[in-house]
Parts: sequence; structure tokens; C-alpha cells
Amino acid sequence: MSETRYWAVVPAAGVGSRMGSAKPKQYLSLNGKPVIQHTLERLSSHPRIAGLVLVISADDTYWSELNLIFDKPLIVAHGGSERCHSVLNGLRRLSEWAKPMDWVLVHDAARPCLRHSDIDALIDTIGEHPVGGILGLPVTETVKRTDAQGNIMQTVDRLGLWRAATPQMFRFAALRDSLEIAINDDYWVTDEASALEHAQRFPRMVQGASDNIKITTPQDLELAELFLRQQEGV
Repeated sequence: MSETRYWAVVPAAGVGSRMGSAKPKQYLSLNGKPVIQHTLERLSSHPRIAGLVLVISADDTYWSELNLIFDKPLIVAHGGSERCHSVLNGLRRLSEWAKPMDWVLVHDAARPCLRHSDIDALIDTIGEHPVGGILGLPVTETVKRTDAQGNIMQTVDRLGLWRAATPQMFRFAALRDSLEIAINDDYWVTDEASALEHAQRFPRMVQGASDNIKITTPQDLELAELFLRQQEGV
């Protein structure tokens, strides 16, 4: 029996409008490198990752200018109208290399502070789980529900609530099939796990590091710079 391999898919076709910048956030400078370079280096340098798929917009003019070289296969695919379409396009490109039972780790392009220890924790914890799992953080703040006018209507019990993060790791065929089902059903997919949940497959939550932040605002970029400097000393 051939060895099960681990692949990374990085959706990077978004424009990151909340950053208010002239270029997509994944191409902004972070400690002297584009955000996306940090992210791809974190994944490609992990010894258990066999190769990567980067999903970019069809009219992306920034990626080719970077001329980055990695010591593992990096396949480029074009994105779709939403994240779910982009990830599915990436999986379809990956189908030439991946087997149905290979694992796929989908990771946000704008999460450049991912630790190798988080990848290890995800892979080691999931093991032979029938569905897969995702990294996340337990909700520690008090959670409120409001009405349309912003009036607080309820304090939500935070027991069992988690903030979903990435990577999110699933078997290649199961992830592909679940995304296809969700798209065909016009089901709104906010992350890969929600597609699996819609298909009645329930992933496991794995606690990750709190510095695995997603860059969404200019303040997040400043925080990521701080985290990267701190990680250099680890």
C-alpha cells in the first residue's frame, strides 16, 4: 500500500478589501517579505508536506513578479467567485498528484504566522479520524447576541464555542465531494469544515496557537510583525 501524503492548498484569490490597500493583502510587505511568501514558506518547509497548490485570481498580476522558488512542487490554479469555488479548483488541479485518501491541509494565505508545531498537532491528533479536523481557539470572551439595531438581546453560553482557524485538514476525496455537494445545494460555505458538516461528516477541533492570526486589517499586519519577531527567538 502506498504511503498517505499530505498536501497544502492555499486559497489566495481574494482582494482583502477591508485592508484598504492598493494591492491584495497577501502581497503586502511583512518583515521584508510579502505575506504570501511567509505563508508558503511555513508550509513548504514542513517535512510532512509533499507539495502545495496556490489558488490565485485569473487576473493576478503580482504572483509572477515574485519569482519564488521552493524545494517542493508548487502548483498554481485559478480561483472562482467564492472561497469554496477556489478551493475546489485547487483540488481539481491537485487530482493529478493526490490519491483519494491523501490528506489536504487548506490554509489561509493571510495566516503567515503558522507554527510547524501547529501542523504537527493537527496531523498527530487527527491520525485516522474518519473525517478530519481543523485548528481553532476556544472562545474565552463573553459573547452577546444583538438585534438589527445593535441592542443586546442575549448572552450566549460560550461552552463548546470555538473560533475556527486554519489549516483545516481532510481526506482529498471527502473534501472535494463535500464542496461539490455544498455548491450544488447552494449552501453557503464559510470554511471547509462547514462543507463537511453539510455533508453530515463531522470534523474534530484541535486547539492551536493564539498567534496564528489572520491578517484582515492594518492592525493585524502590525501584530503579525510582532509575532514573527517573537517566533524567531523560539
